[in-house]
Amino acid sequence: MSDATELVDQTCDVLIVGFGPVGAAIATLLGRYGVRTVVVEREEEIFMAPRAIALDNEALRILQMVGLPDDAFEKLTIPCVRMHCPHVGEFATLDTSGDLDGHPRLVTFYQPDLERALRAAVARSPDVTVHTSVEFVDLADDSGSVRATVRAVGSERCATIRARYLVGADGARSKVRALIGQNPEGTSYVEEWLIVDAIGVAKSIDHIEFLCDPQRPTPHMPAPGGRTRWEFMLKPGESKESMESDETVRALIAPWTSSADVTIERKAIYRFAARSCDRYRVGRVFLAGDAAHVTPPFVGQGLVAGLRDAVNLSWKLAWVLKERASQAILDSYDEERRPHAAKMIALARWMGQLVMPPTRARAVLLHGAMKLLRLIPGLRALTEDLRIKPQNVYPEGLFVEGKGAFTRGAWFPQGPVRRAEGAEGAEGAVERSDDVLGPGFALVGLGADPSASLDAVTARAWAAAGGSIVALSAGAHLGDRAIAAQALDERLMPGRLRPAWCVVVRPDRTILHDGPAAEADRLVREALLEIGAMPLVTREAA
Repeated sequence: MSDATELVDQTCDVLIVGFGPVGAAIATLLGRYGVRTVVVEREEEIFMAPRAIALDNEALRILQMVGLPDDAFEKLTIPCVRMHCPHVGEFATLDTSGDLDGHPRLVTFYQPDLERALRAAVARSPDVTVHTSVEFVDLADDSGSVRATVRAVGSERCATIRARYLVGADGARSKVRALIGQNPEGTSYVEEWLIVDAIGVAKSIDHIEFLCDPQRPTPHMPAPGGRTRWEFMLKPGESKESMESDETVRALIAPWTSSADVTIERKAIYRFAARSCDRYRVGRVFLAGDAAHVTPPFVGQGLVAGLRDAVNLSWKLAWVLKERASQAILDSYDEERRPHAAKMIALARWMGQLVMPPTRARAVLLHGAMKLLRLIPGLRALTEDLRIKPQNVYPEGLFVEGKGAFTRGAWFPQGPVRRAEGAEGAEGAVERSDDVLGPGFALVGLGADPSASLDAVTARAWAAAGGSIVALSAGAHLGDRAIAAQALDERLMPGRLRPAWCVVVRPDRTILHDGPAAEADRLVREALLEIGAMPLVTREAA
């Protein structure tokens, strides 16, 4: 990492504007793929106050793909979310206990810890250069590249960075977004909220609770390091100055803890927003995270959505730059991510109506109806089993259309596996299947070694496209040409699969194609055609 004193004109493959968690995740992934990347960040140091506080299993799986070990930053597992109304009592409970795809369904965390872990991962990549205390000024199209002007903070010294592609991960007030003419569509909430983060609460709760009181809605949750967060909605006439005073803050948290128990770590007024751009790509410029979409915090999906952007976009840029895929695949970033982000924003807005009913009558009607609906098993499962959460499944995008045993455009499940003796890695150790699949494409055989069905030319083209071959079995290891491992539960080896099956999995773990293992050659060729890599087959055949 360098500061502004080392700023000079330079060229790179990808320029990232913004070094928050989303920008850092993109930089880390691009670095793992060997893409020459430059990051510019206006601030010199990590902003130390906590901001985002929740991550779900999808976000944790993405951080696994980024390369962060489980202990890279501290997390607190949340068993449930409870919603309480002062007039009808508890009207909804969300069960967030247990694991999904190898990770807890919901955790809280301390954002500076995550950012430190991500920046440490970036620092280990020789292909990524980071400039702090450098602000992004302007950009222009420059015949097959982007020409960006950047400036050292506090001076007039500018430099030019030429990049094949530029990613704006510079937050909700994104300058990149403004320069490419993308005005986010949506609304800002009228209501303002006081966020209070404290350390040392003597008897903190172990779950997340929403106190949905029309007089003063209050989400309340624990976090690692003995932290607790409250969010208090301001009433009409309450000012920022009065609400942020020590006296007011102490009075607000008094029902949970005495003033002697805690140290106030942060107090700040926010106005939430629900917005999304109508395009996440304009030419060679992409938007990610809050620069592309802003989600109200009521379902804890703001940073999670940004991490989904990071893992979706990074491999596509890398494969195009490495000439392993056609530039056309870059269009699928917007096609896949924008609709799902919009669904999450809609869910957060709906949740906001439950959290902050405007009147007592509205609270009784709305919360009472929710409480009655819990008596119907099917409807109760929508909330308690998190079925109301939009699944990360793309109705359209970069996958072969059609039906198979798996849902194409959805994530391939992750489960525990044990590698065959003599295979690369720790012999006999139980690990997560994503780590066995590797960072690129994977042809996964379920109950068969799909390499046995591949033509030699197809196999070489698959390898040239960054593809590995993995053979999973429920018992004995299969074959000796693929990476062999034993699946230790039914997530990866569902009993319904007859005959043996294989799945083509993208680097972001999205299912690209699937079909009988005996037809692996056809499946791989169709997958290569989908990503525009069929010239690799022609090249190998020549």
